[in-house]
Amino acid sequence: MTTHFRHAMPFGAELQPGGETRFRLWAPDVAQVELELDSGERVPMQAIGEGWHACRHRAPAGTGYRYRVRPDLLVPDPASRLQAGGDVHGSSVVVDPVAYAWQHPEWRGRPWREAVVYELHVGLFGGFNGVREALPRLRELGVTAIELMPIAQFPGTRNWGYDGVLPYAPAAVYGTPDELKALVDAAHGLGLMLILDVVYNHFGPDGNYLGQYASAFFRDDGPHTPWGAAINVGLQPVGDFFLHNALYWLQEYRFDGLRLDAVHAIGHPDWLSAFARHIRMAITDRQVHLVLENEANQAHLLGAGRFDAQWNDDFHNALHVLLTGEQAGYYGAYADDPLGHLRRCLAEGFAWQGEAMRGKPRGEPSAGLSPLCFVDFLQNHDQVGNRAFGERLTTLVDAPRVEAALALLLLTPAVPLLFMGEEWGSRTPFLFFTDYQQEALRTAVREGRRKEFAEFSAFSGEAVPDPNDPATFERSRPDPAEARSAQGQARLAQVRQLLELRHRHLVPHLEQTHALGARTLGRAALRAHWQLGPQRLSVYSNLGTEDLALVGDPPPAVNWLHGDPAAITAFIHGRLPAATTLVFLEPAT
Repeated sequence: MTTHFRHAMPFGAELQPGGETRFRLWAPDVAQVELELDSGERVPMQAIGEGWHACRHRAPAGTGYRYRVRPDLLVPDPASRLQAGGDVHGSSVVVDPVAYAWQHPEWRGRPWREAVVYELHVGLFGGFNGVREALPRLRELGVTAIELMPIAQFPGTRNWGYDGVLPYAPAAVYGTPDELKALVDAAHGLGLMLILDVVYNHFGPDGNYLGQYASAFFRDDGPHTPWGAAINVGLQPVGDFFLHNALYWLQEYRFDGLRLDAVHAIGHPDWLSAFARHIRMAITDRQVHLVLENEANQAHLLGAGRFDAQWNDDFHNALHVLLTGEQAGYYGAYADDPLGHLRRCLAEGFAWQGEAMRGKPRGEPSAGLSPLCFVDFLQNHDQVGNRAFGERLTTLVDAPRVEAALALLLLTPAVPLLFMGEEWGSRTPFLFFTDYQQEALRTAVREGRRKEFAEFSAFSGEAVPDPNDPATFERSRPDPAEARSAQGQARLAQVRQLLELRHRHLVPHLEQTHALGARTLGRAALRAHWQLGPQRLSVYSNLGTEDLALVGDPPPAVNWLHGDPAAITAFIHGRLPAATTLVFLEPAT
């Protein structure tokens, strides 16, 4: 069995036997490209047609290089496997992809039904090695899949990762390529999946040179994204750049899955469908999983042979409005009937399935999809970090109602996601942070952030933390002391117990599970039922602050999975207490 893995790329720097390296760059806007090594040696590259330039030259692993695309412009390799010092403007480095010997090459992955996802920011965990140290704790908690926020090389040393400009290069500040492989390898040794968040809809504002020698990489006919012109994935060299990026992470680094960021901004669902098919055909020896973030709610992209699942913002937004009463921004679309939107998510997947949302149709019918096609969450990097002060749900809602919502999340069939620190009820904020070196860009980001929130009456725009201040990053670091507190230990025990119940009672049957309907009960309570193998799973959840009288609902003797004894007794006598989620199994009728 091989212990070395690589993805053979048709571009970039591919190390050859004997110390030579093949260099290949798509630069259709220029007639001549030179390879320039850090030694100062320049090597003319041959134009080989259709905008491609190539050469072979002695350049062993560790060699620094760039491409001179104009007399006055020296650029890094867009397919760089490593940037020297993490400098997005500096030298790319030739990497030997098979230098790392894998300790668990027999790993074949885990089925998607077993997924309990834990999203984290690598930098706040102390880099690749810091994440590796946390793996045993997360496994013991009941997590089965670790999702890394984007790690592609970005400018500076602090970034969420969505401003990456070199998508093949792991951020040097987090560790070396081999340290990243060791993290994935260690996860596999513990039976954990590693999922990587990738960004194929835009590049960051500092360090992307593609437009200066490959302008066709971007669309000139619209649409525009919030970050500029859309990427032209329909053009084969461009689409292949991202397809090979996906295969690179899955084959060379043996990630178990990818989460594609904001694919609605790509604006090309046909390309996405082809992308998923290519991945499925290319990797057949183990289980890999593909997940979307997609505001368009395109249900046809989800299911067997396509994308396994989509982050379900509808579930979060409806639940957030129900718990907090907030109606600003995108929460306004859910404010008319948050409980009704949440009910539909539990019964059918999406809350918006073609109806008009703010005057425009959104979504496609999703009731026929498996609950496993939806990743539900109470918090994630976006929903916390895109608040002005990065407040977690723990600071906005009283603990009993948060705990009831956690039970609803973890004991219903959709794939649950926890955000770092959520397992102990962290109150540490997660703020938006960057480390731009150009003063004009630093000012634009700082002022743009303040302007974005200035209209909100709850605070002054001047008070919004400066994303470029190192203290903003440090304030976002989860505090382990919270986990050691009495409250933290109690929350950890709750999450651990809920996940143990999920793995024991729900997971074995999730591939055959389908919704049997959901119904609202009062202003803040609902019930939902699923066919779960030979049994029926029933959930009653009251997320409000007042007890609810039930009429004709209490069932006969059942197998109780979750519920405080006093709440169960009250339920049997026709009352659903406030801040309570009850879960039970009964024979299917």
